[in-house]
Amino acid sequence: MSDSKPLSLYVPEPEFRPGDKPDFSNVPIPQAGAAPKPPVDVNAGDIRDLAYTIIRVMNREGEPVGPWADMLTDDQVKEGLEDMMRVRAFDARMTMAQRQGKTSFYMQCLGEEAIACAFSKVLKQGDMNFPTYRQQGLLLSTDYPMVDMINQIYSNAADPLQGRQLPIMYSSKEHGFFTISGNLATQFIQGVGWAMASAIKGDTKIATAWIGEGSTAENDFHAGLVFASTYRAPVVLNIVNNQWAISTFQGIARGGAATFASRGLGFGIPSLRVDGNDYLAVYAVAKWAADRARMGLGPTLIEHVTYRMGAHSTSDDPSAYRAKEESTSWPLGDPVERLKDYLIKRGVWSDAQHHQMKEMLEAQVAEAQKQAEKNGTLHDGPHSSPATMFDDVFKEMPLHLRRQRQEAGF
Repeated sequence: MSDSKPLSLYVPEPEFRPGDKPDFSNVPIPQAGAAPKPPVDVNAGDIRDLAYTIIRVMNREGEPVGPWADMLTDDQVKEGLEDMMRVRAFDARMTMAQRQGKTSFYMQCLGEEAIACAFSKVLKQGDMNFPTYRQQGLLLSTDYPMVDMINQIYSNAADPLQGRQLPIMYSSKEHGFFTISGNLATQFIQGVGWAMASAIKGDTKIATAWIGEGSTAENDFHAGLVFASTYRAPVVLNIVNNQWAISTFQGIARGGAATFASRGLGFGIPSLRVDGNDYLAVYAVAKWAADRARMGLGPTLIEHVTYRMGAHSTSDDPSAYRAKEESTSWPLGDPVERLKDYLIKRGVWSDAQHHQMKEMLEAQVAEAQKQAEKNGTLHDGPHSSPATMFDDVFKEMPLHLRRQRQEAGF
């Protein structure tokens, strides 16, 4: 008779479920300012610890400390706060628009605003982002027209993509925003490929690729790391770890790895973890990685540790799979409130100024929405007829398509 026991699989479970009271007191949060700042030409093996800790700049008192601090002026920080508040106001307005039936769905980045807004400040004209649907801050912190974004969300007559992409999957070559792929994780191989092409041409432009922690379970994530490390592509690879995929917690995709950043070490890629709710820390780490890419030193993998405070999308109800108080209990706090408190402590901001800024941005978003709603529906637009909607795609229409068009009576 065999002494072997029946085999079974281990399925990771989140620590808290609906109805539980979240307690993050056992989550290790490194002291702000404790992580060293290495030179950009460092070898990946020499900074292994940065893939397991969390780089933080602002301490609990709202003071910048450590070697990654003091990189931004007060005016630059105020601009960053305004950018994040604009994103938050935009998200709130568009979520309401979806509830009113003005668009099919919307995906906000509540609690994650610091990541894209801070990262955008280290990019240059011609650099290319390969984003997910939570990097709207890359556009809203630049001069990309907010009305154009809403036109696309509404798929109206002024939609810059003319209804050929989903509502929130923006695209603007001029603003370094490659059209978002609905196939998860493809951003990594697209970004690495674009960066390789830039290097082959002898150009000076770098690429950034973005992925959620859940999508790191996809093959494209690992394929991107292979090519980036082998050819030292000038790319920054970002993992936004907001703790939850659509409805599964981050432990499912992480598996047995200690951190998501640690996966880059096996490929010889310098890998860092940063407090994604600390605007100053995100900026410092992003600049370090971008400088490394521009110097021809190859890729960097960054894990942004944050929390998705809202639902995955307007089609999602997070109360079905996570504890109600989990978002407010998250130990790294709210990125907007943290940067506000930082500026107030420095004596260059006040609650009254903050309230005034909030009202101004909400009015700005409302006005953009009003303009977009004047543009009507897609059916009223210049491409409403099947005979003309692809004219700008086929400038010189192939013979077989011309015949099909004639046979259809157009």
